[in-house]
Amino acid sequence: MNGVRVASAPIDELDGLQLAELLRAGIYRLFEQTDHLNKINVFPVPDGDTGTNMSMTLAAVLAALDREPQPDAGKLLARAADAALDGARGNSGAILAQFLLGLGDGAAQRARLGIEGFVAAVGAGAAYARDALQQPREGTILTVLRAFAEALRAEKAAPDYATLFERAMSRVRAALEGTRGQLEELRAAGVVDAGALGFVEVLEGMLRWLQTGELSVARAPVHAGEESMAEAAPVAADQDFRFCTECLVVAEEGGVIELRALRETMGTAGASVVVSGSTRKAKIHIHCDDPEAVFRLAGGFGTVQGQKADDMRMQQGATHHRRAQRVVVVTDSGSDLPEDAAERLGIHMVAARIHFGGVSYLDKVSMTSGEFYDELARNPDHPKTSQPPPGDFRRIYEFLASHFESIVSVNLTARHSGTYNAAVLAAQRVSAEGRKVGVVDSLNASVGEALVTIAAAEAAAAGRSFEEVMAVATEARTRTFTFAMLERVDFAVRGGRVPAVVGRIARWLRLNVILRTFPDGRVKAGGGLIGNHRRIERFARYVARRATGGTQAKLRLIVGHADRPEAGRKFKELLLAALPPGVVERCDFTDMGAAIGVHGGPGTIIVAVQRLEG
Repeated sequence: MNGVRVASAPIDELDGLQLAELLRAGIYRLFEQTDHLNKINVFPVPDGDTGTNMSMTLAAVLAALDREPQPDAGKLLARAADAALDGARGNSGAILAQFLLGLGDGAAQRARLGIEGFVAAVGAGAAYARDALQQPREGTILTVLRAFAEALRAEKAAPDYATLFERAMSRVRAALEGTRGQLEELRAAGVVDAGALGFVEVLEGMLRWLQTGELSVARAPVHAGEESMAEAAPVAADQDFRFCTECLVVAEEGGVIELRALRETMGTAGASVVVSGSTRKAKIHIHCDDPEAVFRLAGGFGTVQGQKADDMRMQQGATHHRRAQRVVVVTDSGSDLPEDAAERLGIHMVAARIHFGGVSYLDKVSMTSGEFYDELARNPDHPKTSQPPPGDFRRIYEFLASHFESIVSVNLTARHSGTYNAAVLAAQRVSAEGRKVGVVDSLNASVGEALVTIAAAEAAAAGRSFEEVMAVATEARTRTFTFAMLERVDFAVRGGRVPAVVGRIARWLRLNVILRTFPDGRVKAGGGLIGNHRRIERFARYVARRATGGTQAKLRLIVGHADRPEAGRKFKELLLAALPPGVVERCDFTDMGAAIGVHGGPGTIIVAVQRLEG
């Protein structure tokens, strides 16, 4: 139900339909405050994403509420809690999910929820939330959750819900203001806790609905203000972890998850540990340096799903970027950026998935390029890659939309991956919420995609507009070409890039197959070199003959290798020697990841050439 509904009489019981309206009112109010919550987020890490994480967690709840009417209050809360657990993002999102789980358990078997039952359910929710943390801290969302539960208990004789909330909110607001002095990080920044404020905003939206029957108009996170990010104190040593890591653990059939043991186990792997959920399904949130170690530990308790790991160092850089930069650039892990490029230019990455049989990894996060080739060499299951889901793109777009005017996403060629389409779907959602998000098909992969991404990021860093950055990326892809020489053809045949009959001929002729990109974004066999004698030198001459295209253009190059660094460096030297003196403006060197690696296999040497304008 949308728009405005005027309450016909005071409410002293909530059925499922009314409870859904109450939750919607709170969620819409939170959406209106997304930007502000991000800007005051300094604890536990000043990465500016609390508003986004809470909004995305409750957006999952909103989707569950909108799925179909549920007149039973207890069943409605159970549905909301399950959706929150699946969609939980960040520290505050995981705590919110656990609060809703406790609320649902406390209201179980109640088709209609009277005030006394509601008060008891909120008390259960606050207790559940505190139990989810390995090290609960006052001055956070936990403080206002407890204050709300205590205030409700003190006012449970109220005649109706509007009166109950009105009387409770004065104590809740005071508890929120008190967080300003309870943690050193908040005192130094002069702000209240962002997660605590987020929960209070939810309650304010609920109170408004109870008083007036009105819902806010915001149905998605709002990105509107130009508020400055709060100045954060230096990060404590025990919080200086790189990745905000999350996953879902589902119990094996007939088994249960021991939540306390899981929480204690996670405590050995990092900080800011939140384990929410039930004996059937649990959500893990942790700050750590080794996401794969977290996923392995979690696997000891059940089936691991929904892995994600956000780079908090990149996020902190985004929250404090220089205001002259209006546009930020995002790419996917198919883009084999040189190590320093992402950090130097503030490029954010969304990880694809790598699957070896039934085991999945986050590309370049829980599995490095080196680990990928080690696994490729020993695992009889040929790997598959899958694009990031739209939700992964949406999460990073939502976060960046609070800190930049617009976003340009440069992605893997749409001819061979659904990554571009996933990015487009997410961009459409976020663009509708008030920030421009443009998606560019790089028509390339690996180091070619990286060169297009770098061109866009350099334009963004120079303060160019959204339209100008989009134009730079779109034009740069027409001047970028990628070539890869395979050491063996077997992987390309398995991956479908080389027909089986061509593979047989190549093995018979001892042909070194060359994959290349074409102007329409296809990646396929585009030539070959017979015999292994001086093959690297011949490949260098092959690329050099095609690099300039008969023009006087300067060139940018990136050379990559698949687990053969010495061969890659030798090729780089030979290629530079084969090109006309002074034609190369820059030549970088990097590891080649899984996007081409699943088809090329170990020993592949890859190079991208970009002709520069003018």
